Amino acid sequence: MVQEIMAEFDGMTGISSGKNPRRYLWTDAFAVCNFLELYQQTDNPEYRRLALRLIDQVHNLLGRHREDDLRKGWISGLNEQEGSLHPTRGGLRIGKKLNERRPADPVDERLEWDRDGQYYHYLTKWMHALNRAGHVTGDSIYTTWGIELAKTAHAGFTYVPPTGSQKRMYWKMSIDLSYPLVRSMGHHDPLDGFITYTSLQATADTFFKKSVQPGLREEIAEIAAICEGKDWATDDPLGIGDLLCSTYKVAQLVMDGYFRQTDLLATLLDSSMRGLKSCALENLPAHYRLAFRELGLSIGLHAVERLHTLTEQNPVLFSENRLLHSRIETLMRYVPMHEIIEKFWLEGANRKSVTWKEHRDINMVMLATSLAPDGYLTR
Repeated sequence: MVQEIMAEFDGMTGISSGKNPRRYLWTDAFAVCNFLELYQQTDNPEYRRLALRLIDQVHNLLGRHREDDLRKGWISGLNEQEGSLHPTRGGLRIGKKLNERRPADPVDERLEWDRDGQYYHYLTKWMHALNRAGHVTGDSIYTTWGIELAKTAHAGFTYVPPTGSQKRMYWKMSIDLSYPLVRSMGHHDPLDGFITYTSLQATADTFFKKSVQPGLREEIAEIAAICEGKDWATDDPLGIGDLLCSTYKVAQLVMDGYFRQTDLLATLLDSSMRGLKSCALENLPAHYRLAFRELGLSIGLHAVERLHTLTEQNPVLFSENRLLHSRIETLMRYVPMHEIIEKFWLEGANRKSVTWKEHRDINMVMLATSLAPDGYLTR
């Protein structure tokens, strides 16, 4: 089923054909991970080719100015040759249908959802996809591009408020990162950044050593400070799923020796449990439901299964906090929900609903991720 879904996604969005490719950064980040997972499962080089071709397409489309923009070329401002060598140095556009709001334009909160720009939490997803490509292919260039993107995103999205000394983050920036489009800070953005930066640094240190320079230690320290004292709990299914995925990634970093303490792991487990207690799947028809938000939760529940196995197999590493295992056992009670979610959206009739069709690309890709989650969940 996963192979069928990803083949359909390839045909619909123009990866192989290259004809009028339709690229959207969040969706494509998951798609890259799915193709890499299929490559590892089947050893079919076609899936590796699709993953790397998709990366190139994203960089060449979302790393450049829009066709309806007077500005041309790489959004980094680099010339053609340098931009090709460093395609993420200007960040990457979201891929929305409408052009960004100009600084003098009035703010329309509803319309902003359809306007282009850069989202920090989309950029961290792409950093993760690039890091996975580096792991799977053994080519350090993908991790290098991930680190360059992290440096650009961190510099562009973080700022010190006029009345304070502690850095904060904007949620959405302009295409060239010169002004904020949404000034509030995304709930999990600092956490996503901290874990993703640390994962990139771990890959660079462990697999590529000095071939990936410079590192992200300064950015890691700064974003760790932004994370201090934050409450990560949420009742949004997609947010809970992402929190559970983050928890599993932290556990993998503990395994690799990048976190000596398990305090963050305990905090994320507590936040996840609070969210799950307030989250109930309503027995509603498909046209009242958003598949990608439910599937985000499903992916996170798969992460819980893997977290349980990891901690059971390595009890000494996770023995510092005695309550960790009881928290994970409690979370395991919710794991069967992923079967309910997947079964519902595998029903052909439910995939004919308006809400499925309106978000078809992202729904398809996240269903595939939920059915074969290791490509995305592996650090």
